[in-house]
Amino acid sequence: MGQNDLMGTAEDFADQFLRVTKQYLPHVARLCLISTFLEDGIRMWFQWSEQRDYIDSTWNCGYLLASSFVFLNLLGQLTGCVLVLSRNFVQYACFGLFGIIALQTIAYSILWDLKFLMRNLALGGGLLLLLAESRSEGKSMFAGVPTMRESSPKQYMQLGGRVLLVLMFMTLLHFDASFFSIVQNIVGTALMILVAIGFKTKLAALTLVVWLFAINVYFNAFWTIPVYKPMHDFLKYDFFQTMSVIGGLLLVVALGPGGVSMDEKKKEW
Repeated sequence: MGQNDLMGTAEDFADQFLRVTKQYLPHVARLCLISTFLEDGIRMWFQWSEQRDYIDSTWNCGYLLASSFVFLNLLGQLTGCVLVLSRNFVQYACFGLFGIIALQTIAYSILWDLKFLMRNLALGGGLLLLLAESRSEGKSMFAGVPTMRESSPKQYMQLGGRVLLVLMFMTLLHFDASFFSIVQNIVGTALMILVAIGFKTKLAALTLVVWLFAINVYFNAFWTIPVYKPMHDFLKYDFFQTMSVIGGLLLVVALGPGGVSMDEKKKEW
């Protein structure tokens, strides 16, 4: 079997998968995407005093301001999740969650930690894709009415979302000389580039979803660590952040790459 035949078979499988799951995929994608906000919002409730004391000691801002910060995080994240899952005011929910990411980036000094900053930007990429999806849903309400080509803002949101998702994979690269790590880095980087430029996008994104999910379950198995150990919380945080990026990739699979992509340009040639 030649390389083109193999690629064709893989693309046929991806198309078949999409046909079977097209009703459920966007819902699963949205649930995965907001999972990190859902988990963090619930964490704020159960760790209220620890979070408040941490913010107070870090910023020396006093009990009231620290409590307000925790409350804003809890309310903002859980409200945003409910709105996204119920498909109500999705654009406002996305803007609110963007605000939460910015607030946490400053409050938890993530700005100076490159790995966490890249993961937060990847999370923002997922929200951009969600925003693009909500715009396309709004347009599709007028079924049968002729429309112009896809709006530029939506196209560039999809491009920005894809490029930001790539940052997540850069934090997963292993810089050691083992054969497995080298292969993993080469394959992962190739797939990342395909998603970023929008070439064979659905197949590349679907492959990344499977690969990333396997890595996530293997490396971030927080359920195997006792709750009282700090490592439990670290792994749990990593697990749900990775699930959010998987959600973003599933949206890429469900929506396609958008107008600013090689897949779209190929149709014009």
